[in-house]
Amino acid sequence: MKPLIQKKIVYLINNFIYTCQQSIGAVLDALPAKRVNTARKINGDLFERFIRLIISKAGVDVSDGNIAVPVKINGEVAFNFNYQHDLIIKVDDETKAIGSVKTSSKDRLDKIFIDKFLFNRLTDTATPHFAIFLNDVQRKGKEGKYGVGATFLPGHFKGYTIKLNSLDGVYYFDIRPNMKTEAILKDHIKTFDHFLLSDVWKFIE
Repeated sequence: MKPLIQKKIVYLINNFIYTCQQSIGAVLDALPAKRVNTARKINGDLFERFIRLIISKAGVDVSDGNIAVPVKINGEVAFNFNYQHDLIIKVDDETKAIGSVKTSSKDRLDKIFIDKFLFNRLTDTATPHFAIFLNDVQRKGKEGKYGVGATFLPGHFKGYTIKLNSLDGVYYFDIRPNMKTEAILKDHIKTFDHFLLSDVWKFIE
């Protein structure tokens, strides 16, 4: 593929999806103040469905739901408990990768790393875990003097990556500048086009 054509495809993938989702968010933002929490929940749910639809249309078997995790005692399965996931990628009913889809990493980053650690420890597997985020910014200030504040916690991300376990992919539509230049971050965080055009196919090989 010619570099110019590839660049245009990448631009279209990231910016078209981002614009669509932000348009949904803008409409929900117009709801009365008393419905702010409801609007945020709806926005997050629609983003998850949007990403699942995109992955499915690319030809990948993807769903959301629960995975029954067996807990063994003395080598025997004593009981199962359900683990809920936003994205479950399968090939012939075999789980190949598990993903989280969030509009931002705020208050969610820790759980994604811990989910991978616990799931793989409990199942004795090395199932890839990845995360897809819309952006990591939010409004700050007061009306008439609004600004933009970052919600990403680089220290948490680096700490979990080095000392717990690294995720098998972290993807943004609106990637922060420090994610392109800062050590560790630049090696583990990419834009969404990398997932759709390359990494997801590696997961299902």
